[in-house]
Amino acid sequence: MSKRILQGRVLKDAKDKSVMVRVERKVKHPLYQKFIRRSKKYMAHDEGNLCKAGDFVRIQECRPISKRKCWEILTESA
Repeated sequence: MSKRILQGRVLKDAKDKSVMVRVERKVKHPLYQKFIRRSKKYMAHDEGNLCKAGDFVRIQECRPISKRKCWEILTESA
């Protein structure tokens, strides 16, 4: 089974080796047929503390590292 990969923007990088990433998606409203933005926040593991707030990153599903953290940073894009 392949691991899910999501793209998002780093919101917080205050914790050691952890970042908060917001992932946005667009869904169509069932009645009005207009696209609406929905977002969700994920805690991701950042081993080298390389990511800063505002960076655009890709995260990949991994084994549970802590209670809320089961994603890891794949790459950092400019």
